[in-house]
Amino acid sequence: MGNTKKTTPWIPVLMMILLFGMIGFVTNLAAPAGTIWKNQYEDSNFLGMLGNLMNFAAYLVMGIPAGRLLEKIGYKKTALAAIVVGFVGVGIQFLSGFPTGHLAFAVYLLGAFVSGLCVCMLNSVVNPMLNTIGGEGKRGNVLLQIGGSLNSLLGTLAPILVGALIGEITKKTEFANINPVLYIAMGVFALVGIVLYFVNIPEPPLEKDLTRNSKYSAWNFRHFVLGAVGIFIYVGVEVGIPGTMKFFLEDKGFAPDAAGTVAATYWFLMLIGRLAGAGIASKVSAKVLLSVASGIAMVLVCAAILVPGYKVVSMPVFSNWAFAINNAVPLSCLFLVLVGLCTSVMWGGIFNLAVEGLGKYVKQASGIFMMMVVGGGILPLLQNGIVDWTGKNFMISYLLPLAGLTYLLFYALSGSKNVNKDIPVE
Repeated sequence: MGNTKKTTPWIPVLMMILLFGMIGFVTNLAAPAGTIWKNQYEDSNFLGMLGNLMNFAAYLVMGIPAGRLLEKIGYKKTALAAIVVGFVGVGIQFLSGFPTGHLAFAVYLLGAFVSGLCVCMLNSVVNPMLNTIGGEGKRGNVLLQIGGSLNSLLGTLAPILVGALIGEITKKTEFANINPVLYIAMGVFALVGIVLYFVNIPEPPLEKDLTRNSKYSAWNFRHFVLGAVGIFIYVGVEVGIPGTMKFFLEDKGFAPDAAGTVAATYWFLMLIGRLAGAGIASKVSAKVLLSVASGIAMVLVCAAILVPGYKVVSMPVFSNWAFAINNAVPLSCLFLVLVGLCTSVMWGGIFNLAVEGLGKYVKQASGIFMMMVVGGGILPLLQNGIVDWTGKNFMISYLLPLAGLTYLLFYALSGSKNVNKDIPVE
């Protein structure tokens, strides 16, 4: 009898892992790049976050259609379409370096939106494809962990690299300064697209939508609705904390690369938290995990708001293309960076609690969750609007993430209870 052991097609696996990483890289380009625009528009933090808003607004538009696209053309073609959209989105951002004034800003915002469409599509594709190509089971899970780690790593590197390329920020600093980052992104998209086009990869099975003729929907479950609001708030908190902190440090006189490093430390701790959280989640319930993470995060944000501004701490930073220890980082930033350990485990906790007992409505719920990621654009924009409206009082703006974390604690302790068990889910 011949050997029937399946071999892993490593080239497609590598391409999927690279795409997993690109999700984090492209997503984390918008906020640090906003430094350029905010300094061209009267130092407006609100306008500096508009690119981030456009990036996440794409989820509201593409969250449901991405799932429908999978049903119509399959995973591989959807992945290829996402790659083309991503290449075009980054290309449009590259073109924003040629015109000047308001036209350049408008072109950049369009590019950020198109890039967001790509990231939303890839989020719908990469997880199931990587799991299927890996053979599912433990090996598939290992590959997902590797992909998730690269996602966090490239998400960490993006603000550092953008800050280093910006250099000393002035009103004459142009978006073209970060062109090398855009070249890398377009190059990766082109490479992965060409390879995926020519290789055969197994298609993950598509589950039929069993809810189309039902008189009920995921929206009929109170704990899901509250969980959808939770995802909206969670992504806004996750993105707003480091994004606003970077602007805060630059306002304190830190160079963009040094400020980007401190913000990147937050994303790095999210990577550590995700790796550790995988083991913790197998031992405690999602309710306990979300409760503890939200509670600790609330304490850390409160500490950041209340600690005197003159209190400083030493942290490693990347400045002038070299790492060094900066002894003047505000202590409040250290507290905010540590929140990354808490937010790293929140998505899974909210998702698990929100879909518990939904049965056939889980697929519909997942599409709605993708739409609610738009919170990552809206809440940071509001937070930086507060910064502008209060005369650059950055720490007061963190009352918004604090309120969001309070809601997440409420959801974990009370709002996640399924009170609609009378609705048939089979």
